Amino acid sequence: MVKQRNDGYRNRTQLLFAKKGATEGFPFDEYALVLKVMDKMFALIDLEGSNSIALKCDPEYALELREKYDGIEGASHFNKKYWNRVYLNMDVDDKLIKHLIDHSVEEVLKKFTRKMRAEYEAMD
Repeated sequence: MVKQRNDGYRNRTQLLFAKKGATEGFPFDEYALVLKVMDKMFALIDLEGSNSIALKCDPEYALELREKYDGIEGASHFNKKYWNRVYLNMDVDDKLIKHLIDHSVEEVLKKFTRKMRAEYEAMD
């Protein structure tokens, strides 16, 4: 799971694991922990030391966030149109981080078929 960090980092990243149907894995390397809902990625935690998470985002909202917060930028190694890197040790508070995690999952769910959505809704 997540390497030991300060309590704030651990508390914020635990919100990702609490999402309904969330699964985790290391498809890229041992430093990039990927979280998925029904095999669709909604987050990546950088375990190598950047104190950040990459989250999926609506393109227009992504631009607004990047303009407003120093701690949000386009995620490297991702399509920056749809992915933000959120730094957990900067000017992004816990309430916004929780909202962005929820938003990331919703962005993934928007692409689900009706059948997939029904399967997701039926999960405990």
